[in-house]
Parts: sequence; C-alpha cells; structure tokens
Amino acid sequence: MRTFFPSESCKETELSSINPQSWLQVERGKLSKISSESPSSIESLIKVPEPPILPFFKPVDYVEVLAQLHEELEACSPQERSNLYLLQYQVFKGLGEVKLRRTSLHSAWLKANSVYERLVFGAWLKYEKQGEELISDLMSSCGKCAKEFGMIDVASELPANTNLSSPRTIIRSGKEVSRMVSFQVGNEKIVCDRQKIADLSAPFYAMLNGCFTESSLEEIDLSENNISPAGMRVISEFSITGSLNEVPPDLLMEILVFANKFCCERLKDSCDRKLASLVSSRQDAVELMEYALEETSPVLAASCFQVFLHELPESLNDSQVVKLLCNSNREQRSIMVGSAAFSLYCLLGEVSLNLDPRADRTVLILEQLLDSAETTQQKMVAYHQLGCVRLLRKEYVKAEELFEASLDSGHIYSVVGLARLSLIRGNKHWSHEKLSSVIASYTPLGWMYQERSLYSEGDWRWEDLEKATELDPTLIYPYMCRAASLMRKQDAQAALGEINRILGFKLALECLELRFCFYLALEDYQSALSDIQAILTLAPDYRMFEGRVAAYQLRTLVREHVERWTTADCWLQLYDKWSSVDDIGSLSVIYQMLESDAAKGVLYFRQSLLLLRLNCPEAAMRSLQLARQHASNDHERLVYEGWILYDTGHCAEGLRKAEESISHKRSFEAFFLKAYALADSCLDPSCSSVVVALLEEALKCPSDRLRKGQALNNLGSVYVDCGKLDAAADCYINALKIRHTRAHQGLARVHFLRNDKKAAYEEMTKLIEKARNNASAYEKRSEYCERELTKADLEMVTRLDPLRVYPYRYRAAVLMDNHQTKEAIAELSRAIAFKADLHLLHLRAAFHEHVGNVMGALRDCRAALSVDPNHQEMLEFHSRVNSREP
Repeated sequence: MRTFFPSESCKETELSSINPQSWLQVERGKLSKISSESPSSIESLIKVPEPPILPFFKPVDYVEVLAQLHEELEACSPQERSNLYLLQYQVFKGLGEVKLRRTSLHSAWLKANSVYERLVFGAWLKYEKQGEELISDLMSSCGKCAKEFGMIDVASELPANTNLSSPRTIIRSGKEVSRMVSFQVGNEKIVCDRQKIADLSAPFYAMLNGCFTESSLEEIDLSENNISPAGMRVISEFSITGSLNEVPPDLLMEILVFANKFCCERLKDSCDRKLASLVSSRQDAVELMEYALEETSPVLAASCFQVFLHELPESLNDSQVVKLLCNSNREQRSIMVGSAAFSLYCLLGEVSLNLDPRADRTVLILEQLLDSAETTQQKMVAYHQLGCVRLLRKEYVKAEELFEASLDSGHIYSVVGLARLSLIRGNKHWSHEKLSSVIASYTPLGWMYQERSLYSEGDWRWEDLEKATELDPTLIYPYMCRAASLMRKQDAQAALGEINRILGFKLALECLELRFCFYLALEDYQSALSDIQAILTLAPDYRMFEGRVAAYQLRTLVREHVERWTTADCWLQLYDKWSSVDDIGSLSVIYQMLESDAAKGVLYFRQSLLLLRLNCPEAAMRSLQLARQHASNDHERLVYEGWILYDTGHCAEGLRKAEESISHKRSFEAFFLKAYALADSCLDPSCSSVVVALLEEALKCPSDRLRKGQALNNLGSVYVDCGKLDAAADCYINALKIRHTRAHQGLARVHFLRNDKKAAYEEMTKLIEKARNNASAYEKRSEYCERELTKADLEMVTRLDPLRVYPYRYRAAVLMDNHQTKEAIAELSRAIAFKADLHLLHLRAAFHEHVGNVMGALRDCRAALSVDPNHQEMLEFHSRVNSREP
C-alpha cells in the first residue's frame, strides 16, 4: 500500500496538466532547459503529492504498547494470545517493520486456540508470502512446504459433540405397540425400527414413546416435513448403523435440514461432516456455505470458509464470496469463524485495501471489522481504517465521525484525517492549530511535524519539515518536498543532494521517480534512464505521475535521447558501477543488459545480489526465481535453487543443491554457494579449512572479475578468522587489483590486527573516497581513530544512514561514561522513536536500571522481548529487574 490515500488537492489540480510526452520529444535536443520561461511546466513535472494517510495502528508511544502487550501475553489465558499477537503485528506494521510483523503473525498462528484462528493466521502467512508460491514445487521437493500453507482437515479439528447421547427415557402408559413403525412419505412407506428412530432425538422419542397420538400408531405420515422417500430410507439406515454411506450431496442437504428440524444431533453432525468432505472448489463453498449458515453446521461452514481463505486474494473478486462474508450477522459469523471474527476481517480488510481501497467491498469488510471489534484498541484500529476509506471515497461526513471516534478511543494519529478534512473544507487554520495542540500535548513525533507542515507557510513550513526529519529521518515526504522546492528555485545540485539523502539508505520508488523528473528537467537523459530502469527492476508494472503513465512507456521515450551501448559497453559500465559501490547504477545497467541476448540466468542472479544489498528481499527473490527459469543448464539451475533455499532459511537444503550441482559440473558458483552455506551453518572451527578449500576451488573455475573479487574477499575473511593475516592480506590485495572496492575494509582489518591503526584508517579512507554508498565505510573507519574523529565519523554515518544503530549506541555509551545520564537516554530515545531495535531498547533498559528507574527498565525490557521473545540475555535481565519491581 505504498501510495495509499494520495491527497485530494494534488489529484484535482496541477497533476491534471501533466503531459510527460511534452517533455520527451523523440528528436534529441527538443527539451527546453530549466528556466524561468517555463515555470508552470517545471512546477507540474516536480509536483510532490501530500504524504499518505496510512491506515495503520500508530500509537504515540509504541514502546509502552509493546511492553504492555508482552506483560499481558505472560499473564493471559490461551484464548487471548492470538488477539494480542495480532495487535503486536499491527504495531510493527505501523512502524514498517516487515520481519517483526511476520514474526508476530507466526506467533499468532502457533498460539492459535482454535481451528478458526489457525485457518485465519495460516491464510495470512500464506498471503504475506505470496512470492514464495512460485517456488512451492522447489520447497515441496525438499519437504519444506510450510504447514500454514496447506489445507487443514477441518472435520478432525472440530471433534463431534460428546453430548450427542440418546434422549432420556420417557415412561408411557397404554398398550404395547409394534417394534416397527412405518413412515408415509408421499406415496411410499418406509418401515423403520421404532426404538432406533426414537433414539435419534428427544422429539422423535417423545413422538414414538411418549403420550402423543403417534406413539400408538404403526403408520405415521411425514409427507409434510420436506423429506423424500430416499432421504427417509437413509435416515432409517443411519438409525441402525450410525453412519452415512455414499449419499448424493443434494440428498445430504435434504437430510441435514430434516435433522436440524427434528433435533437429530448425531445425524446432523454426520451430514455436516459428510458435506464438508465434498467441498472441493470455490463454487462448492459458495453454494454450501449458505446451507451451513442456515442450518448451523460448523464443520461445513469452516470447510467452505477455508476455501475462501486459501484462494485469497482472488476470492475477494468473487461477488458471491464477498456477499457471504460481508452480509453475515454475529450469529452467522460465530458459525463460520467461531471467536476469530476480528482476526478474519483484519486479514480481509488488508487484502481488500491492497486490491482497491475505494471499492464497496472494502467498506463492507471494514464495517464487519468494526462490528466484530471488542476491545478499545481493536475499535480504534477499525475506526481509523474505515475513516481512511471513507475519506478516499469523499464521504467526508462519515469519515469525520470515524476519525473522531478513533481519536476519542486514544488513536492520536487519526488527527491527521481530521486535519485533512478541515483543509478540504477550507479551514487550514483549524488544521494547524489542531496539530500544534497535539505536538504540545504529547511527546512530539516526526509525523506530527510533517503533517503540520501542510498547513504552514514559508519559513515555518521549512522548519516543520526539518523537525520532521530530525525526529524521524525515515519519512519520505520532507526530503521530496525540500528537493522540489530547491528545484523550483533552480538550485538543481541542492535538490539532487536532498533527494539523494533519502535514497542513500531507503530505496523509495517515489524518490526515484522524483529524481527521474529532476534529470529530465536538466536534460540529463542518461541519469534519467538509469533511475527509470532501477524503478522497473524493483516494480515492473510501476506507473508514474499518480498512476497516469506506465514507467516502461517513459523509458521508451527517454531511450531515444541516449546513445545505445554495446554488450562490451554494458560490461564496462557494470564494472565501473560495481567497483564504485553504485548499486542503483548497477541495477540499471543489468536491466539494460537483460534486453540483449546475453545469458539471462547469470544477469538475473547478479540482479538478486544487488537487490539484497539494497534491502529489497522480495524483489531479490523474484530475480532469483527468474534466474532459475532462465538457467542455461541443469548445474546452473541447481545453484540458483540452492540460493533460493538458502535465502528462505533452508541452509542445509541449499547446501545439498550446491553439492548436486558440483556432481554435474565443477563451477565457480556451485563451490561459492557451498562455501557460503557451510560457513553460515557450521559452528565447528574446523569447518574453516573446508570453506577455504571450497573457495580456492571456486577461484580455479572460470568466472568474471566481479564474482572472483567477492570470492577473494570472502576467502580473506576466513583467513582473518583463522589468524592467517598474511594470506588474508594477499587475498584482499588481489581482490583490489580486480577492482573489488570492498576489499579495502578487509585489508584495513588486517592492518588493525597487526597493530597498525593508522594504516587501517588510511585503508578505510580509500574506500570512502571510492564508494558511492559509504555509510558502512565511515562506521568501520570510526573503529580505527581517536575519540573525536570517531565521533565525527559516526555523526557522518547517522547523516548518511540514520537506520544504523551502532552510532547511537556508541554516543550514548560515551555520554554515560561522562555521567550525562539524561543525554545518554535521549540519544537512544532519538533512534528508538522510529526504529524498534532490540539492542537500543536493551541498552536504554540498562541505563534506566542504572539510575534506579525500575519501571522504565521493565518497560524497555518488555518491549525488547516483543522484538525477540527468545533473547536469553533480555530474559535474564527481565527476571532480575522484575524481582525489584515495587
């Protein structure tokens, strides 16, 4: 939901005038340079949409919420755990922590207290891992299909009611009657065992053995009870055998209705389970779900429900499915999903928001979410999400009511929705005052200043944007807004510098798009082409200018202004980009190379390595899958399969694929994969010699310099770990000879271990001078200098990549050494505000404990355990501090 809820003003004004083709005449040189002669064209091209209103749970103090959740999880009953993990998931989603939110989902699935919860959270995990479905055959071949992906035998998970016993004996007086009784059904008579039929239910027992007239009759007319002769014969057989054999579905449904009418619970349960076993398609599920809800058949309902979930998101495009899921009342929801209704509609809401947030279906699902919410926190989430959708649909009155309800429930972030509504109604001053009030009343957060900037003017607006970045440097909008403003003032270099700040640590498509526009305005078509090719690598279907133009169409136009590269040119460019650690540039070159007849498997593999380095795991997995599809032979395919398995956490299976590939043909990549996987999975120090031998074998095989440089670098690291510094230095020097720039870092480590700190510092300086993205280089160099220079390097790290946590921890430790306790805690709090990091929380907890703030220490410790509940050191810390709680 990257572009969720774009601003109304943006969509209705200047963007309507954008015509990208006018900026890209097919003949070269037709673009006018950026000047005062075409300010309106420049303005429209670099328009920055307002920041989206995120439909997420965003508490003002997420640490407090996580700590409270951890405390509740320790004390709650098993029935409550999954909902608590769901709320934890929502907190992590609001923070943008993908791995942590998936861990919470997995915990909810593991701790599910019912089959319904298992179905919901299993389907949710399957939905979250949609990309992995493409490699399900590979996972299956290794016996690694995740359990949550498979269908569950619902009937075995919902045991029969043990109270389905025969009715109590009813004493009746009068003459004895025949042991057999005939039931007239239409023109046929079905002879049944009176006592066996009587045992089916209390109503039948009373009818046949009680004081009713039928108790003395040998023939009873059942023609008016909607049962056919065939159905009655099946019921008679069931009364004797206690089981249903092969019965057609239509007849089963008829018997189910009859059993429900006459309270024949054992018969009803058998029909329920038999029908459930027949659900094999979505259409079956649609048809049978209506009967299940009408006849209160939980096993059948759950089986149909499972099919709907298993086919997400496609099933939400089926109007019949949506009708069943969204028109149910509380009783029907209970039959269908037990007590997991809120979890279900959370999942369906997320899927529908991703499909189309404006759709009627989304409103209906979120209304069900609100209706099924029980706790205050559940209600605030539902109010806010539904308010976001109502706003998007321009249903302003309803949106306002929902945002107010969410705000009244304690979700302060919902003030953003109220402020936007006030702006739409022309009351900008109210919006500004409301945000100012929030800033004054709570611990200020970056999003508060970002939002207030929309209602500020001039220098006040600029100050709010700067404050937003200071408090939360991960927010994209302030960088884009400042960059666009600088571009309008014709300060192109400053504008590019501003947008490059965020792209240095966060590969946001919106920022690449804006930089592409800057390069167009500057007629730097080569750079523009590079950015749009990077965009298409990350998102092949990306659309630009608020979705008006397909990115690939713009690329076609831009290419007319750029000279074509030969294959040799592409390789030279790739070496240059790779050696200067320009990962975005490298992505672009590879995208261009994929258009040629070059071996695509190798190129897609290179692409996946870059995407992993850029922290784009989903795109990297897609590239690995493409590498597998385009492998030129079996041994190459096996290597890519090995990497897929390794990257999805199946190291041993990846190792086996490498060995299988080597058995086909000795190749660089197979030996490299085996060495990499073995080094990661083997804790025995003796493995080092095996890893060295494998990397040496890899280097003997044919490969290009890019990969050989990586192998030499890895080999050097192993030698360092073994204490063989001379051998390590040789590896790093040889890697540098073939322009593997990162080898400077390894060589610096060798110098340091030889007690030559100055040489280590100088080596890292060389890396900083060469590398395009060098936050990690500054961080590493800080280890090789005196405190003041260390401080300067780490300040540079934070400026280049504020997501790196080591600089905050170092600065806080120095402050603590100087007895500046408040400042030390503030330094850690600065980063914790936008990044849920275990080490930051642990250190702040230790600081709180040191100054006697037991409650603060417990809060941070519990929040840290929400991040990693199995962290042994934190568990011991929590036990120690908890014993001191008053």
